[in-house]
Amino acid sequence: MDWKPDRSSSIPLHVQITEYVKRKILYGEWTVGTKLPSQRALAEQFSVNRSTVVTALQELAADGFIESKVGSGTMVANNTWSLLASAPPPDWISYVRSGIHELNLTVIQKINEAEADPNMIRLSTGELSPELMPKEQVIENLLRDKKKNLSLNYEEPKGNRELRETISQYLKGKGIEAGPSSILIVSGALQALQLISVGLLKRGSIILHETPSYLNSVHVFQSAGMNLMGIPMDEEGIKIQAISRLKRQHRAALLYTIPSFHNPTGTLMTAERRKQLLNICMKESLPMIEDDVYGELWLDAPPPKPMKADDSQGVVLYIGSVSKSLSPGLRIGWVVGPEPVIERLADIKMQTDYGSSSVSQWIINQWIKGGHYEEYLQRVRAELKYRRDFMVHLLNRYFSQLAVWKIPPGGFYIWLKLKTGSSVRKLFDIALREGILINPGSIYDSDCQEYIRLSYAYASLEELDKGLKILSELIQRLK
Repeated sequence: MDWKPDRSSSIPLHVQITEYVKRKILYGEWTVGTKLPSQRALAEQFSVNRSTVVTALQELAADGFIESKVGSGTMVANNTWSLLASAPPPDWISYVRSGIHELNLTVIQKINEAEADPNMIRLSTGELSPELMPKEQVIENLLRDKKKNLSLNYEEPKGNRELRETISQYLKGKGIEAGPSSILIVSGALQALQLISVGLLKRGSIILHETPSYLNSVHVFQSAGMNLMGIPMDEEGIKIQAISRLKRQHRAALLYTIPSFHNPTGTLMTAERRKQLLNICMKESLPMIEDDVYGELWLDAPPPKPMKADDSQGVVLYIGSVSKSLSPGLRIGWVVGPEPVIERLADIKMQTDYGSSSVSQWIINQWIKGGHYEEYLQRVRAELKYRRDFMVHLLNRYFSQLAVWKIPPGGFYIWLKLKTGSSVRKLFDIALREGILINPGSIYDSDCQEYIRLSYAYASLEELDKGLKILSELIQRLK
């Protein structure tokens, strides 16, 4: 809700709130069965005393608009439309509950909501700060080159041909040989995973992955009826000893990995571990998804070459993207794999959205082909390295007695482990009320209750200092 009562109005605050809720109900935005936020949450949302909210809710209940039930909370009970209709309105709440896509975890829903608050200090957000993005340069290039093959029509099923040719050449720098016909343009890496889940896998399939894992924070495979099975990590990456056994015992369908600057731990898989993992997947005929969206964001030294570069059997589906390195708003990524797989995924993508933005594809092609992307990456790596070192300095100042961590060699994230025994889930709620947003480790693995994923990429340096100082004080209070 983005509405607040007008304190300068002669109409009492509780009356304004009552009328606002009535409008939401009468216009069908809040249908019968919709659950209202708690009194405390409404008071915070409307910036009023809780007693004001209580008075408004009492009037709404007296008029028959809402009702409260012990254990269920307050819900919309009736509205004028349903009273006048000859038949009852559809029960949209039952439709919502029966949808096949899993609901986000409550914590993630709160994170998504809080990220829309411009006053929130976002200590965990996994994207570049707006001040690091080259908005002016993108606009300048767009205006200068707008007459050069810019199309506003739909693109080919696999994506803009010229962009795929450019990416094909770009990937050669990573040791990956892939022609344009083996490349599919997607709307970010998450769409690539969605297409794979519905296009290549059966319900009940087992997905092996590192634990903790980004996959646990999204329900892309779970909503398609897949089951996730985590494999522990060490300092060199995913542990490989149990992969063959798990593949055979559980008939695992594929393995998902983020080898370079892993989300959420920041781990960089070594060259030797990559070689071992690829050999196992080829030996076991186990398809692998290699998610390399952070691969360009090395800070100390370039990472080992992607496993796709040594894939002689076509077992690896390689995912790249500019969402982390350049702009999440452009929504452009790519999948590289065997042509029959790419054709299958392209067919499903056409059924889903009829292709990614032609303008975004044109912009990315201009950036990579013209050399702007590589020049920009050099600048952003330097900025991220400074930010990483600055955050480590702050952690040494504020958290030396509270937590332990490792310095990541690239990417966005520091995987912080509290030594205090404090509840990170409770800390999340308290910090949110103080205007500090963190990502609890539990959203990446249920056994990571004492962890926090921090990001040095989004918040300003001033916000990092202020936010980490406040967070350390909150942790000490929870001891």
